[in-house]
Amino acid sequence: MADVQGGPTGWGGFGCGRRGCGRGFGGGRGRMFDNGDLRLLTMHLLSEHPRHGYEIIKALGERVGGGYLPSPGVVYPTLTLLEELGHAAVTEERAGRRLYALTEPGRAALAVNRQVLETILARLQDGAAARCGPPPEVARALENLATAVRLRLLAQPSGPAQLRTITAAIDAAARAVEEG
Repeated sequence: MADVQGGPTGWGGFGCGRRGCGRGFGGGRGRMFDNGDLRLLTMHLLSEHPRHGYEIIKALGERVGGGYLPSPGVVYPTLTLLEELGHAAVTEERAGRRLYALTEPGRAALAVNRQVLETILARLQDGAAARCGPPPEVARALENLATAVRLRLLAQPSGPAQLRTITAAIDAAARAVEEG
């Protein structure tokens, strides 16, 4: 099975639908959302209840199925834009954390774009975006392994024996996955 770009689809092939994966297993750099999608999704999340930027990042990751997390470098400028447009306002600020809420003009703008938002939500619901990367529990385990290796290699100079031990452990894990 191939996507429009000719790559494999589904997380098994580490491809993702017609636009690629924003941050899937392979660290791809395709775009998860079209222009304006993230803004509307952020407004939609704020319409549910006020949120901090980090909560928006987590909520978007959950909506997409765990295969994608927007970067703070995308979410926070979107919040700033919404604030400048008068569509969102900071309702509370503590220790550098800003709580954003959708304003009445923001609710009106969201209502005008309801059809577009419904299309975006349906696309996410269909699961095309949810297939980016492995299931969340596998992604977590892979991140744990990568972090453990990175920390071990940074903690002390790596001699040939340590590198052989690390390599053997990773190879053993790969064989266990292949056989399981």
